[in-house]
Amino acid sequence: MLNYLLVPLSPYLGFLRLFNYISFRAAGAAVTALLLSFLVGPVIIGALKRNRIAQVVRAGTPDSHAGKANTPTMGGLIILIATILPTVLWARLTNRYIWVCVFVMLWMGAIGFLDDYLKLRQKARGEANRGLIERYKLTGQIALGLALGLYVWHFPISNLPGASTTLPFYKYVLIIPLSPALAWLYVLFVTFVMTGTSNAVNMTDGLDGLAAGLVAIAALTFAGFAYVIGRVDLSHSLGLFFMSGAGELTVFCASILGACIGFLWFNTHPAEIFMGDTGSLALGGALGAIAVLLKSEFLLVFVGGLFVAEMVSVILQRYVFKYRKKRYGVEYAREHRVFRRAPLHHHFEMKGWTESQVVVRFWIIGILCAFLAFSTLKLR
Repeated sequence: MLNYLLVPLSPYLGFLRLFNYISFRAAGAAVTALLLSFLVGPVIIGALKRNRIAQVVRAGTPDSHAGKANTPTMGGLIILIATILPTVLWARLTNRYIWVCVFVMLWMGAIGFLDDYLKLRQKARGEANRGLIERYKLTGQIALGLALGLYVWHFPISNLPGASTTLPFYKYVLIIPLSPALAWLYVLFVTFVMTGTSNAVNMTDGLDGLAAGLVAIAALTFAGFAYVIGRVDLSHSLGLFFMSGAGELTVFCASILGACIGFLWFNTHPAEIFMGDTGSLALGGALGAIAVLLKSEFLLVFVGGLFVAEMVSVILQRYVFKYRKKRYGVEYAREHRVFRRAPLHHHFEMKGWTESQVVVRFWIIGILCAFLAFSTLKLR
């Protein structure tokens, strides 16, 4: 928005030409998101405390988490506000990449908000804290994935075919379905990416600052890729497909980065507020949408390596337990679990790591995953 308001004045005030540059607007979006988090954070935390909207501790979490039951949740509202408003302020609003990502983030945030609200309502009534029924939550995620896949297929946003993707480590390799039937496989692939990413971030959100820090690292990584892919010169020199307009996603990624860092101010151990499903599903959906729009779905495995590990740990724990229970009995299954407790971060807590140790060490691994993702720019 600022680009349209201020650039016309550049003949009179030359420095306003800076608003033409994505790098300047991305930095402005990040700083705005950070400051906005500081401003709205205390207001939202105070409102949640007054209305006694406190965390519902998941069953199966370590006993040390019992004291978190009185900590406010739904802190994802801070992240949503601090991401959407700076994006609208600093991005070019004629860019479809931006509006697709904003829509995806709001849709996933709404699903998460409904889930958090139902958990709190059930807790107040003394009922089991199931939240939104799992199949309904999954239906909302799948519906969004199908809608995004169909939209990208039939209304390509960039100069590349809509139903297509790229592979890391390879120059100018574009995978394109050769028939409409195969294009439907692409739609299902997008649905899998969106559903898997949102649930993976949701699973990771179990320790103070863990998910917010890892998403900040992933957002910074994707900001770099969006900037390179959106420039003809840089994309050509690095062997990437140029995608017209994709550079504007740098502004959106920078807004997520600033919002997550600002949220960490309140979410660091001991947390004053938790993001809840409102934040984790919204952030996961945003990362998935960025990967899909940049044709970098496979790169997401490197960027979000820890999110993948967290999700795989839950899947392995669940299905191996079911198999051993059926074959050897429940006692054997309990004594021979794959992990002491899932998701993966709880396993390391049970091994004796403190919460802060788990979070910081996982951040370090997340940074290593980011370096691995950036290495694909040269290893082609």
